[in-house]
Amino acid sequence: MDIKGRLAVGALKIIGKLPLSWSRRLGLLVGKIAVWTRSEGLRLSCINLELCYPAMDPKQRERLARESVISTAMTGFEMAALWNTPWAKSKNAIVGVRNQHLLDGSEEGRTGTIVLMPHTGNWEIFGLHVGTLAPCTVLYQPPKIEALDPVIRNGREVTGGKMVPTNVHGVRSLLKALKAGNFALILPDQEPDMGGDFAPFFGRPALTMTLVHNLIQRTNCHVVFGFGKRVEGGFELVFVPAEKAIYNDEQKVSLAAMNRGVEACIAQAPEQYQWEYKRFRKQPEGKSKIYRKKK
Repeated sequence: MDIKGRLAVGALKIIGKLPLSWSRRLGLLVGKIAVWTRSEGLRLSCINLELCYPAMDPKQRERLARESVISTAMTGFEMAALWNTPWAKSKNAIVGVRNQHLLDGSEEGRTGTIVLMPHTGNWEIFGLHVGTLAPCTVLYQPPKIEALDPVIRNGREVTGGKMVPTNVHGVRSLLKALKAGNFALILPDQEPDMGGDFAPFFGRPALTMTLVHNLIQRTNCHVVFGFGKRVEGGFELVFVPAEKAIYNDEQKVSLAAMNRGVEACIAQAPEQYQWEYKRFRKQPEGKSKIYRKKK
């Protein structure tokens, strides 16, 4: 393990020993510093919010960007605590669960469930909770710092979830899980490592993963959205229904419905969405420089 890896693992473990409430406070402090210093995350958040909410008052967008940067920092510190705390203790941070019945797709004649978790609130505690309900296979992209991989992987598998890579082997594992009637957890709102196509996201073209559509077509599975909303004293886990159009045979129709599902989750807590991600980095014409710094 190199020095960078040792430092990263050490910092993660130190932060992870703090109570979740203290991790949240520390994240709040770091987030406020990022806002005060006009960080890159704040700049990117402002750009994305202007693209997605063009009619919103500029002052309101700025306020929302600041809140999002703080929320993202809090999420990072909360994750460290969750990865290093026994689930028997972490689960006490869940103060409520809404619409969990949506996980059951048997009435629609569908078996196996894809749970789509946008980067809203704290998706880690949401995924850990889902892992307690049925066998779960989770699509996972290892961190850039290799030494962090076992820490994160062990933390995410504590409730029984199985991490699989974002490659053909991982896809096979997802297919197997769904055909067996189990859960597959996927983060749907990032540029895909594998297949992708453009679909509207807040009215703008965004490169969107085709994996979910392909899995639906091959398994006749059920789909539901969800996220862990940060509230006073902990988290409220929220399940959100997917539109019928997500099951459409036509790929573009399905992808658009998936993005609208992400939007529906964001609408419930827009200040807790990770707006700093470069969601529109690639555009159909291939010439977009949306995030380029102005000289």
